[in-house]
Amino acid sequence: MKRQKRDRFQRAYVHGYKAGVSGRSRDDCPSHEVNLREYWMSGWREGRGDQWDGMTGVSGIHKNPVVMT
Repeated sequence: MKRQKRDRFQRAYVHGYKAGVSGRSRDDCPSHEVNLREYWMSGWREGRGDQWDGMTGVSGIHKNPVVMT
């Protein structure tokens, strides 16, 4: 069975969200492509906001974009 490729932009957003929730710096963005960096930064911003609001661990599981499908 063939696996469908995931959207690059969605992956960038999810990786940015994970970095934001874990408290990593926004300078850790791995992409130099403008569009991917934009999605990564968007996820990072939301992740940082959730971290500041205390939405980490079990209390933030409903906000995690990996779980939401």
